[in-house]
Amino acid sequence: MLLRALRRALAAPRGARPCSLGTCCSYRLRDALHPLWQSPLSVPGGTRQSPIDIQWRDSIFDPYLRPLKTSYDPDTCLHIWNNGYSFLVEFEDSADKSIIMGGPLENQYRLKQFHFHWGAINEWGSEHTIDSRVYPAELHLVHWNAVKYESFEDAVMEGNGLAVIGVFLKLGAYHEGLQKLVDALPAVKHKDEIVEFDSFDPSCLLPSCPDYWTYAGSLTTPPLTESVTWIIKKKAIEVDEDQLEAFRMLLFTSPGEEEKRMVDNFRPLQPLMNRTVRSSFQNQHLLSIETRLEEEARYARPWGSL
Repeated sequence: MLLRALRRALAAPRGARPCSLGTCCSYRLRDALHPLWQSPLSVPGGTRQSPIDIQWRDSIFDPYLRPLKTSYDPDTCLHIWNNGYSFLVEFEDSADKSIIMGGPLENQYRLKQFHFHWGAINEWGSEHTIDSRVYPAELHLVHWNAVKYESFEDAVMEGNGLAVIGVFLKLGAYHEGLQKLVDALPAVKHKDEIVEFDSFDPSCLLPSCPDYWTYAGSLTTPPLTESVTWIIKKKAIEVDEDQLEAFRMLLFTSPGEEEKRMVDNFRPLQPLMNRTVRSSFQNQHLLSIETRLEEEARYARPWGSL
């Protein structure tokens, strides 16, 4: 992530993180938490924080949800950057070349960057969970609403500003599309290292299954603004052990500092509060028209007015 506002908030020399790092198993892993999450953080009106545990039975099928459409131009891929918390693959976003549309979104959104969160071992690592099931890693593709806002920085701070696709990673078969990214990681082993990374199509990291959950939430790193429409894919993608281990070889630290492995970079789960999690696929419960209109009206307001 690259916004100036987040740069100032995080005192990072290049860019900033729109997404998180915490711990889904915080009750067991408090000592393993990244220092970012070892003290309480408050957000004005913080009733829509992320990540959450998605309860399959409690999610509600919304027949009005459309298929999510992605159109990514591989030539808009710019570079990979280790920001000291994760690694970001950043994209040129001055025009509508890499976009998503449909799904729960009223406008099309431009791709800004994608990044991952992962654990020290395979028993945890994802930010979101499904029925308390934790995955070893989670991918976030971060997009911003260029129809409503003039810049990514503005979109971060306002309602309906961002749309983030979340994809779970699970152990399984070797992932050919991910390997090009894995091969580039040694060049950004240390904090603040950056390397050119061009002609990459992130759609290769999306599961073929179109089903998803969606809910109104927040960034999962400071400033934790409640500007995000989350789109969590139902199906995980498979990666093999060696590919995941390559993530764990990265470092939180700069050259010359005591090495600290980049692991457990995820935020603890947050309470659902009074939000509804909708699903694009048939489930036990059907969303009523009244509930749908109420949800849309509530989450159309800027996060600061909640």
